[in-house]
Amino acid sequence: MLTLTVGRSNLFMEEYIDIVTKEGFSTGKSALKSEIHTKGHYHNTAHVWLYTNDGNILLAQRAASKTICPLLWDISVAGHVDAGETIEDAAIREVFEEIGLSLNKNQLQKIGVFECFQSYPNGIADNEFHHTFISELTIDIKELKIDKNEVESVKLVSLSEFENLIKNIGTDNHFVPSNKKYYQFILESIKEAIKIY
Repeated sequence: MLTLTVGRSNLFMEEYIDIVTKEGFSTGKSALKSEIHTKGHYHNTAHVWLYTNDGNILLAQRAASKTICPLLWDISVAGHVDAGETIEDAAIREVFEEIGLSLNKNQLQKIGVFECFQSYPNGIADNEFHHTFISELTIDIKELKIDKNEVESVKLVSLSEFENLIKNIGTDNHFVPSNKKYYQFILESIKEAIKIY
């Protein structure tokens, strides 16, 4: 669900997002995305990590306009689950919106749900449940259509490069520093998916 919000000089669409409990259960209520983040309501997001069968992981650089961690590298695709939307539908929608790739539910492998409860100096209280999927990327990244409002750039990194980035997290201004254990789990899940141990 979307609503129109009139700003001083522009008009933009803002999503309604379902509110969940601290345990991740539905409350039956929803709120605007801006309220979700200012009031710290618990809510769901969909994360999709794309990998190639020869052992590369697609990383996305967060757009410069992002209020949280601009220009840092992160998940292939991530976004909020809109009010009334299923987690899988949100994952598929976000992949298409952010990088122009069409997936179906059979191409998504859910690997877990991760709690991420954080507050930021700009007043944002981000209390999210990351519903996380992996999926094989079968096209050349040059064919992806990047939404520059969300993603600055994309790149493929090898599993060993990904591992080194995790080791250096917080020192090289590359990955989002608070997500180290999460990235380690992603690495192991993708290794298992492509049978690399």
